Amino acid sequence: MFKWICRWLFKFNGWTVGLQLPEGTQQCVLIGAPHTSNWDFIYALAAYEQMGLKVRFTIKKEWVSFPFKTLFKSLGAIPIDRSAKQASGRRASLVDSMVDLFHQDPYLVIMVTPEGTRSPVKRWKMGFYQVAKTANVPIALGYLDYAKKEAGIGGLVYPTEDTEQDLRKVYDFYHNISPKFPERFVKL
Repeated sequence: MFKWICRWLFKFNGWTVGLQLPEGTQQCVLIGAPHTSNWDFIYALAAYEQMGLKVRFTIKKEWVSFPFKTLFKSLGAIPIDRSAKQASGRRASLVDSMVDLFHQDPYLVIMVTPEGTRSPVKRWKMGFYQVAKTANVPIALGYLDYAKKEAGIGGLVYPTEDTEQDLRKVYDFYHNISPKFPERFVKL
């Protein structure tokens, strides 16, 4: 029901699907950027559903509890514990947990928002890059362009030994994408 509502809102508001995941891509870390509004989640879900992608996504663990647990789990939520790791090291690293998921599922697409918030940030969290590199999967450049009302995937970046060059490719792609709230998105 929720996905149907997302699809209806997507079409009703005049959105279209643009570029799609290159054929044959079975696994990837899918960037969800720019992330400046809660509407981003709804439009992204609708777009990926229309593309036929079964996308999982990271979300604060607090959102995957009553009363939202059933809804978010059915949508593909992966609860994330964002609390500080204790000195005893009890909490597994997010990177390791996500890499394990890629090893378990040969058709896994995980959407992450490297900004980590809907507020402006000076740098992105690097977990998406570390996961992709460690799991040996590409980074898909997912986007929502509010000026064009277009959602899509603008290509793949394969992590190499030159992290700076890889990230420059990622950041440069988003320079021409218009977020819902431009003042909340810092172009890196």
